[in-house]
Amino acid sequence: MKKAFFKFLAKVNKLILPSYTKQRLDLAKASKLQLAIIGWRYFVTTNALG
Repeated sequence: MKKAFFKFLAKVNKLILPSYTKQRLDLAKASKLQLAIIGWRYFVTTNALG
């Protein structure tokens, strides 16, 4: 149940949230909001895979 929820959430994130990897964002120059989005996407992805 938990894994299925995070897989769904990962698909929603992919559609809605920006991909900073494709934009070649430098993490040293990222704003707090961008770092929060990166952290959220990482959290969701690790829970969807594990």
